[in-house]
Amino acid sequence: MSIREMAAVLRRRWYVIVPAILLSLLAALHLYRSVPVAYQSQSSVALLDSSAAAKLPPAFGNPISNAGGALVVTADVLIRTLSGADAARDLHSLGVTDPYTVGFAANTSGPLLTLTVTGTDRAKVLEETNTLTAFAGEQLNALQAAAKVQPAYMVQTAPVVLPQTPVPQLKSRYQQVLGVLILGAGGGFVLSFVADALLAARRRRRERSAADPGGPGRAGRAGRRRPRGRHVDATALLTGYLALAFFIPSNLTLPGLGGVGTPANVFALLALFWYLATWLTGRIRPAPGTRLPRVAMWLLAVSVLASYVANAGRGSVRKELLGADRGLIALLVWVSLVVLVSAGIQDRARLDVLLRRAVVMGTIVAAVGFYDFFTATNIADSISIPGLSSSVPQITTLDRGAFTRPRSTTAQPLEFGGMLALLLPFAVQQAFDPVRGHLRAWRRWGPVALMGGALPLTVSRTSIIGALIVILVMVPRWKPVRRWTAIGVLVGAVACFKVIIPGLIGTITALFASFLTNSDSSTQARTVKYSAIVPYLDERPLAGRGLGTFIPELYFFTDNQYMLTLAEMGFLGLVALLFLFLTGIHQGGAIRRLAAGESDRELGQAFFASALVALVVSATFDALSFPMFAGMFFLTIAAGGSYLGFIRRAAPKPRSVEFPCLPAGQQPPSPSPRPSPAPAPAPVR
Repeated sequence: MSIREMAAVLRRRWYVIVPAILLSLLAALHLYRSVPVAYQSQSSVALLDSSAAAKLPPAFGNPISNAGGALVVTADVLIRTLSGADAARDLHSLGVTDPYTVGFAANTSGPLLTLTVTGTDRAKVLEETNTLTAFAGEQLNALQAAAKVQPAYMVQTAPVVLPQTPVPQLKSRYQQVLGVLILGAGGGFVLSFVADALLAARRRRRERSAADPGGPGRAGRAGRRRPRGRHVDATALLTGYLALAFFIPSNLTLPGLGGVGTPANVFALLALFWYLATWLTGRIRPAPGTRLPRVAMWLLAVSVLASYVANAGRGSVRKELLGADRGLIALLVWVSLVVLVSAGIQDRARLDVLLRRAVVMGTIVAAVGFYDFFTATNIADSISIPGLSSSVPQITTLDRGAFTRPRSTTAQPLEFGGMLALLLPFAVQQAFDPVRGHLRAWRRWGPVALMGGALPLTVSRTSIIGALIVILVMVPRWKPVRRWTAIGVLVGAVACFKVIIPGLIGTITALFASFLTNSDSSTQARTVKYSAIVPYLDERPLAGRGLGTFIPELYFFTDNQYMLTLAEMGFLGLVALLFLFLTGIHQGGAIRRLAAGESDRELGQAFFASALVALVVSATFDALSFPMFAGMFFLTIAAGGSYLGFIRRAAPKPRSVEFPCLPAGQQPPSPSPRPSPAPAPAPVR
């Protein structure tokens, strides 16, 4: 369905979309006038060592100079106490009736707390902030008195930032107004196409039931009234998504949307509206046999919605509520990619085109990674687009050993390596594809060399593990000649890296050696977090705390997608995520079993390898938190389901008792070899 055709539908059903937009405008105006402006005031409190400890050198009696990080645990206890129900009741009796939050101050590692009160009465908010600040010190003294701590050894509180003058929070108000407008316009858009589809179906029923000869004429006139325009299909839209995802740095997002507000994700949401309009008007129907990835996404959507409801019922702070909203936006983006690929692409040739374009664009991103590595810079840092801001503050060039870790247009070297490892199997499959045999060698093998060569440059275990999985899955399935040639090329590539980039292979080897001996600081930091996640899991084991709510500035970095999923979506989300990974693995294996040609069997093995890479490397970083990796993962999962549907429909149907005859167009199996004067046909390779 072209843009012109969509505009024609909206023009015909103006009586649906115009009232919807007018109602949304009136609702937004009423919301703007009726919802009062919220004001927010903050204060900061530091925990100080006892006077007895402060007399020791080098403090010499100055308590502020001895406010060390050893009091972080004490600060955490105080935060939990002030956030409890008993403290809330006591504060309510003192007049603090507006919502308040207590947490560690941002960008600090010491015992510094930030107290925040939000309300609609400016004077009352300031008074409540003063009350909350004083109450924090009283609670700390009460806790220590209950533990029978001597006064000389008591930890004290000292306000370092006095309660600030309340400032209006207009951003949330504008977001609510904008949300009403978007909801009204989107609802009117969908209802317009629903009305058009219903009226078209009723018109077709009338034409079929009418016996007069004028019926076909009316149908012909209706066909001539159909506006003409350039045909836009799902492959063209997904190509636009890929271009935005690969060539705009993934840390650049629309303000207020966080990491999910990338231009590529916004484009994917608009493409979902295109699919809904095309599906409602009967222009497109999901192809048979492509349901599995959509079923897996349905399970993931159920777990995300369950976690969203759980987050709404636990009294979350504002940052967590906003994170949960962003989680719903991310879910819609993932659903859009899966639906567009698995249900929107009706021709296998167009699906082949999409995968080739993904590999070509991934190759360009890998080439940019080479530039970053050898110039010790990040080219993405010099890209500035008006209207977009960085969702990851203070991104700098990361080093490990003596080497710069490239990230190209991604947000982090781990995302860069994980994304290339997902696409590498398809680059290898396309290089061996006989359909592309007429191309020159550099065009077929250039993507393999650039993607595979960029993986070690990230100097990360994630990239090397991804490359090893691709090698171990694909190489053993090849014929002996190709297999030994590949092994020789790999050995030669390692030797070239050792000569051209001295020390790189040794640094990577040391990474894995420290991992196996548990002597690496990053490995130790990750293993410590395994037990730290248990208290949050015990609170809500089934549905979790809400997708996108386990914010590092409120909690900590997990560096493990499975741990993050347990905290945010509980065991229900973990099961849905594992089912999604296993769906990709199953689709790759099924394609290989059902494929009639060697090229299709290698394609199935590529899908198998890509899904296995995603399954394993998700244990090494929070994979779905990075938009480029998540987008490529869901796109490849959906493409595997679409290819499986094409191959199942092309596979020969077995004969049965009910249907002893072969389907039309299917040749009977060749009989057993017998002496015959005619030569046997050459086997298909």
